[in-house]
Amino acid sequence: MAEIRIPTQKRSIEKRNKIIEKGFELMCKNGYHKTNTSDIAEYAGVSTGIIYQYFNDKKEILIEGIKMYSDSIMFPLLNIIDNKQLKIDNMNEVLDKLIDEFIKVHTVSKKSHEEMMAMSHLDDEVANIFHERELIMTQKIISLLEYNGFKDDNMFEKVHIIMGLVENLCHEIVYHKHESINYDVMKKEVINIIINVLKKD
Repeated sequence: MAEIRIPTQKRSIEKRNKIIEKGFELMCKNGYHKTNTSDIAEYAGVSTGIIYQYFNDKKEILIEGIKMYSDSIMFPLLNIIDNKQLKIDNMNEVLDKLIDEFIKVHTVSKKSHEEMMAMSHLDDEVANIFHERELIMTQKIISLLEYNGFKDDNMFEKVHIIMGLVENLCHEIVYHKHESINYDVMKKEVINIIINVLKKD
């Protein structure tokens, strides 16, 4: 097996990133199992040989794509929290905006998200990446909250509950779309629950 190149030059880094971006996009569009490295090379506008200079196989491209995808979606959302001085009395406004952005991200990347969720149930390595990213995200939110005075012995558990609530709300609105549910009401209820969870006992 040929030695994989770790690019250091700007042009090579950009080429590798393009392969990741286009490869991930194609796998999400057509499905992981229906996409091969030749497809990725054509879609990325490079030769198959170039693919194998940077990656052993399409699985490596998928893994790097998931990391790029999750980071580009999750971490910019933290700016909404990071740019605000958080208090219980303004938390409603912050959460409202955060949830709207989260829903927007889910809607824009619906196909990608569906494919990644399917893969996470079928592949332990994919599942572990999502688990690691979730832990990083949880810790960053805890740090931001604690910086703003929200301190509690059970912050990890509380933030995990909050993330689950927001994620489930987004899935309900973007994927499930039950006609019998008023999503404006549900969103307000989720925000009320989160505010109550963050209040000190």
